[in-house]
Amino acid sequence: MGVTAISFLCVLALFLIIGISSIRKKHEDVNDYLTAGYNTPAWIIGLSSVATNNSGYMFIGLVGYTWVAGVSAFWVALGWLVGDWFVWRGFHRRLREYSETHPVNTIPALTSQNPELASSPLRILSALLTLIFLSVYAAAQLKAGSKALHVMFDWPIWLGAVLGAVVVVLYSFAGGLRASIWTDVAQSFVMLFGMVLLCIVAMINVGFPWTLVDELRNINPALLDWTPDNLAFGTGAFVLGWVAAGIGAIGQPHILVRTIALRSPDDVPAARKVYFAWYLPFALLTVTISLYARVLLTGDLSDPELTLPTMAQAYLPDVLAGMVLAAIFAATLSTADSMLLSCSAAISQDLIPRFGQSYVRTKIATLGITLVVLVVALAAPANVFTLVVFAWSSLGGTLGPVIVLRVMNARLTRTTALVMMLAGFTTLITWQALGYSESLYELLPALVVSFGVYAVMRPFYRKEE
Repeated sequence: MGVTAISFLCVLALFLIIGISSIRKKHEDVNDYLTAGYNTPAWIIGLSSVATNNSGYMFIGLVGYTWVAGVSAFWVALGWLVGDWFVWRGFHRRLREYSETHPVNTIPALTSQNPELASSPLRILSALLTLIFLSVYAAAQLKAGSKALHVMFDWPIWLGAVLGAVVVVLYSFAGGLRASIWTDVAQSFVMLFGMVLLCIVAMINVGFPWTLVDELRNINPALLDWTPDNLAFGTGAFVLGWVAAGIGAIGQPHILVRTIALRSPDDVPAARKVYFAWYLPFALLTVTISLYARVLLTGDLSDPELTLPTMAQAYLPDVLAGMVLAAIFAATLSTADSMLLSCSAAISQDLIPRFGQSYVRTKIATLGITLVVLVVALAAPANVFTLVVFAWSSLGGTLGPVIVLRVMNARLTRTTALVMMLAGFTTLITWQALGYSESLYELLPALVVSFGVYAVMRPFYRKEE
């Protein structure tokens, strides 16, 4: 076994140990397994949330997109960040306050008028949507990790996906959401370290940014165009679409459950500061390193999503290459574990409520959904970027508007909520089918249509259901 593999496995073992060590704090009940006892400090939630949000999508998906798109990829990263900031500023505290008066351990429960009513049709539909789209999202994470291992060690694609699934199940079984959160914190440090290390190496080999600009111009002047070609609605709409992508966090169960796990609503501002202190440099580093890689890795890669592991292998000593690979793999695990727990919660708490207080059956649901996600990861032909943005927009456009209105205590009938979700999803599919997603991310029109349905139907209310 080479030095790179040993370095990678050592860091992976560290994550596993941290996750399993959370067993010391756990209580063997469902609420502790799914929400970490509603008692997690702000700085931990900040780092955990940012790690689970910045997943294989950043290390693999956005990097591959930047390889093709050039500097216009900055709009994707910055737009997403700005939208996310709006959500943290105006929504997360209200969500935590709502959970004080309406205790929930799943996000689909938030969509119901009565979160304690497990048989609500709206809650069941929300759970099905969560299960479908988070499974696709989690599969994208396992796929991203397996692609990184394939390029570094020439392992079969299936082996990396299986390894990721096994590691996640081991520590999730041990401590549930608490194990996921603890490992997220460790993974956040490794992820940022890996990006900083690659940026330093890139600058040593290419030079400062002005040199990078000259090199990119020599390769293809189009890489320096801030406006992508053939935008149907202009640059402004393109950027607003990615701001909407950040706002899509309102419908992501694996992120929202971390806010619910906070000790207090008063901890949200502190968590937000930690979140963006990490997120901003990481997002900028991701796109910058991808541009440097365009210069360093001459010729066309067979798969642009393999840019970072290829760069680490070519320009770093073996021990450091192993650590960067661990950072990439950590990014996928930090998101996959959260999604698998959210899916198992949807099964045991929302779809099969008689399992609700069964700790053992909830853990069995985690194992079952992991196997399903693994099969999807091995069978899915699409690239990571495509899988992630589809799943993200689907959750944001269907669950997001309903959750926002519930948390804001707006008057919302079951019929209106169902129509909103159907209208949002129909808009997503239609927008993609029309081929407009490259010009304007489909989540923006979906949000507009969904909230528009509420605005049209609200004046006709006679009484709350």
